[in-house]
Amino acid sequence: MKLFSSINEKAKSSDNTGFGSNPSRYGGRFVNKDGSANVEKRGLSFFSRISWYHTMLKMSGWKFLGILLAFYAGINFIFACLYYLIGIEYLNGVDGTGSEILKFGKAYFFSAQTFTTVGYGHISPNGFLTSALAATEALTGLLCFAIATGLFYGRFSRPVAYIKFSHNAIIAPYKGGKGLMIRMAPYKNTNIIDAHARITVGISVEENGEFVNKFYNLHLEIDHINSLSLSWTLVHKIDEKSPFYGFTKEDFENAEGEIILYVRAFDDLFSATVTTSTSYTFNEIVYGAKFVLMYSENEDDTKTILELDKLDTFTMANVN
Repeated sequence: MKLFSSINEKAKSSDNTGFGSNPSRYGGRFVNKDGSANVEKRGLSFFSRISWYHTMLKMSGWKFLGILLAFYAGINFIFACLYYLIGIEYLNGVDGTGSEILKFGKAYFFSAQTFTTVGYGHISPNGFLTSALAATEALTGLLCFAIATGLFYGRFSRPVAYIKFSHNAIIAPYKGGKGLMIRMAPYKNTNIIDAHARITVGISVEENGEFVNKFYNLHLEIDHINSLSLSWTLVHKIDEKSPFYGFTKEDFENAEGEIILYVRAFDDLFSATVTTSTSYTFNEIVYGAKFVLMYSENEDDTKTILELDKLDTFTMANVN
């Protein structure tokens, strides 16, 4: 982060963020846009550093299905090779004539039938090695499908905070002055209640001739709502107690800081607490703007329409 020396001395810093105080030791942003820590861990082997279960639960749906299909095809290919090496003649029902590719294909599909425990009966193992290999594959298939079923259940049953955040934070006119604003909205048919929000800003400041990372908890006009059904705009008024007091548009453009947002809420369907977070670097703050209202009544005034495509929409405005 670029170093910055001008900050409101009345603002009280926080020391319990866990991000460290030496700016020269920290690279890039503190938190990624998806809420994950921008940290690369080293010093242990790859398999010691990764949790496959958490990785499979959190990856995108198409990657998850792609890995399952690739694993299914790959393990059947391995077993088909073993059947082929033992000898096609030890698979009853397989015609020994034809090309080698055709023979391997029959061994592959026998492997698929054994792995899934379908067992059509058209082909059956003959001999000790082939029977032992088929029994091993059947057991492997049962274990693999049990793991896959658990992963599918975990992905569908895991409580998730289905909340989208505006792409930009804005500095907008507010109560005769200006305020930092961030907007969020629920985007699934879930019932999110008892939502709490907390915002922390990190800036490199000069202290006793040295530059250190300083973190400030930003006071929010409203930091807790009973129900998150529509959009929620978090507002931090920039007054004498704010670390942004006296900041100009040029200050936000020339300095590099980061605003980190944490949200905790209760999912009524799962009866579980859900959390999510995101961050905004100073170059993702639009100075002199205001959000466009994203909800209104329907034609016959019987429902409220929440237009999620307007979450990031804002217009320019003058700020003092």
